[in-house]
Amino acid sequence: MSGSILEFLLANPLSLLVAVFFLGLSILVHELGHYLAARWRGMIAPRFSIGLGPKICGWTDKHGTEFCLSWIPLGGYVALPQLADMGELEGGDAAAAKALPPARYLDKVIVSAAGAVFNVLFAFVLATIIWQVGEPSSATAQTTTIGHVAPTITLSDNRAVPSPASEAGMLPGDIIRSIDGRPVAVWDDVVQALVMGAGRTDDGRRSAAFGLERNGQPLVLTVHPQLASDEKIRRVGISAAGPVLVDTVAPGSKGAKAGLRPGDTVEAINGTRILGPGALDGFFTANKTQPLTLTLRRDGASVEVLLPAGSTGEGTEALGVEWITQRVTIHVDPFRQLVGQFKAAYRTIWSLINPNSDIGLSKMSGPIGIITVFAAASVSGFLAVLSVTILINVALAVFNLLPIPVLDGGHIVFATIAKLRGRPLPLNIVASLQMTFVVLLLSMMLYVSAHDVRRISRGDPRPPAEQKQPDPKSPAAPAAEPVPAKP
Repeated sequence: MSGSILEFLLANPLSLLVAVFFLGLSILVHELGHYLAARWRGMIAPRFSIGLGPKICGWTDKHGTEFCLSWIPLGGYVALPQLADMGELEGGDAAAAKALPPARYLDKVIVSAAGAVFNVLFAFVLATIIWQVGEPSSATAQTTTIGHVAPTITLSDNRAVPSPASEAGMLPGDIIRSIDGRPVAVWDDVVQALVMGAGRTDDGRRSAAFGLERNGQPLVLTVHPQLASDEKIRRVGISAAGPVLVDTVAPGSKGAKAGLRPGDTVEAINGTRILGPGALDGFFTANKTQPLTLTLRRDGASVEVLLPAGSTGEGTEALGVEWITQRVTIHVDPFRQLVGQFKAAYRTIWSLINPNSDIGLSKMSGPIGIITVFAAASVSGFLAVLSVTILINVALAVFNLLPIPVLDGGHIVFATIAKLRGRPLPLNIVASLQMTFVVLLLSMMLYVSAHDVRRISRGDPRPPAEQKQPDPKSPAAPAAEPVPAKP
């Protein structure tokens, strides 16, 4: 996607509506879990709200539950006075809460956990749809083979330094089997493991142990990542392998005059084998003023095309050629999809609390960022939107079960403490703790949203762990298929 994300959203209001709808649907599913569990366990639910704060509109059903839409679009809630009083934030009535019979411990645990359970079930249904239909992807996304090792990388302070991968001795064609002892199966695993990594040497240098396979033999290389990009995330200077094809050739362009045709697959340049898009870009960049002989695979035969000196002096786009990677359709079963998302959520939480990592709250995405990612995904197609929805629902489930007051996990902790001590916790203490953490959580949302706005202004709405180089020809999730991601 080119240009400013903000300009894109203004020009595509329908994508914004899609984003708001699916985020709202995810919140609705979560709160529906609480509501239905509360009804099942005989608990009273005076209000069911999408959004926080004063209501915009609503209606009351025959059971006395007021269903409403509220002004602050930062979540939703089901008011459950027997579970924990949330005061005016959730339309609570302390006097009414005291008059209700206390809920049993098991009831509290079931109702508290039901929201997360419904999110997981919803994610499973969506993952099943993707599994059956098949998800568009690219060859570069489905490999862990290194296609290019950059000689240099540009750091966050704009200094160009030798790339950690080249310094460590990585080579194109190496297959990455593990990073820091954790197996990797696709390129996104490589990106996630590196960005979320927390390896350090005794002298404080960042480190990552790459388990490789080279010419059929195992090899372990210790790489020292550097912080790159405006977000200051770990990079080593590698990109994925995969066939590079000519997609379109503009009539009359330098590429057309040289004889390039749609469907040509690049095999080598000046006798050097090209293993991926990164290698193609790297070769063009390093040889801007040299004549280039492209060895292509065309209709099963090998042909050569000569690009005169200076053909790529202004960048590969000067050729008038659009390059793509081989497209594939993958069918990943829903269990593997969800397990992958849960692992990613765990890695994110661990990176946030690990002092050796380079991931902080500024790298996370809030409501603004989530909506923008949804909107960007809508351009790639319905399956991309479903993939983002799965990610969001798993994240909602994991986040809400954290043992933090005001979250569902906090309710379970309060209920467990009350069970162990044999009497309820003082209501004023519970209410004070919850209101304190409401303020902290709202402050956190404002903080990460400020960074969302900064990312949007730069043109990439995604948090660093999700930022990839997009291929507009390959409509995969979350926003566009990576071609390739460059850790």
